[in-house]
Amino acid sequence: NRYPDQGLVVRSKIAEINGLDGPENVMIGNGSSEVFDNIFRSFLQVGEEVIQHTPCFGIYKLRCNILGGKLISVPMVYEDKELKFDVDAILAAITDKTKIIVVANPNNPSGNFMNTEDFIKIAETGIPFIIDEAYIEFAGLEKSHVGLVKKYKNVLITRTLSKAYGLAGMRFGYALGHEDVIGQISAALLPWNVGTIPMWAALAALEDVEGLAERVEFNNSEVAYIEAALSVIPGFTIFNSASNYILFDGTGTGKAGDDLVAFAQQKGIILRPQSHMYGQNGWFRLTLGTKAENRLAVEVILSFYA
Repeated sequence: NRYPDQGLVVRSKIAEINGLDGPENVMIGNGSSEVFDNIFRSFLQVGEEVIQHTPCFGIYKLRCNILGGKLISVPMVYEDKELKFDVDAILAAITDKTKIIVVANPNNPSGNFMNTEDFIKIAETGIPFIIDEAYIEFAGLEKSHVGLVKKYKNVLITRTLSKAYGLAGMRFGYALGHEDVIGQISAALLPWNVGTIPMWAALAALEDVEGLAERVEFNNSEVAYIEAALSVIPGFTIFNSASNYILFDGTGTGKAGDDLVAFAQQKGIILRPQSHMYGQNGWFRLTLGTKAENRLAVEVILSFYA
């Protein structure tokens, strides 16, 4: 009967993969949800502000609201059939109450990246800056901004093994940062927050480089297939994705995204509604499944817009 240790072995492996000094640069959590919760609790007090871009992952808003913070949402710019980060608007939104800025890399649900120089501009503010890299493995770790951790003490990178590593049920996430900051936020963790089995499963997954490469190759080929198959729909906008999901805007077809979601559900396909973004009800998101599921999804979507 042994309690979990502090995860020194898996934390050391994570540090090695990311070119960091050691386990003191890594905090592990019961999924990245716990990682976000702990970071927010460490920096945010009632009435203080969190800046996020939108659309984005919903947990930032959830943690901010639970802690009594004020969420400042900066819309991405929708032009030329692309969603673009607006770093100038993010910087302009900063006040003396801003305690956290969070940006996803790549973004969920749009699947794209902010320019490297824009990450540096935000890091230079000195405000705690969370870069959410939940899906980075699909694009390749060379797209990561983990290098900023070495230069800026205020930068934290968050990751999860729930996506490309396929361990969502195990609940394992982590944060990368300066050892002083990691020490600060780790001090508030519940004891034994990550079990022994998830830690060893994570270590095995991180060491299985070939398995990760196979999953990423499959995912990226399926993304390309789906984007090509649905590109024949007139008035249909596809947001090219560097992740395992694809965002669509079907407003130009004259049909509502909510109607598609309901239609697809009747056919056994669950789509994520993204309705009413930018005042339009044509949006939805598709997350990849098996090859058979992906082909059924394409068939259902094509039949709806036929």
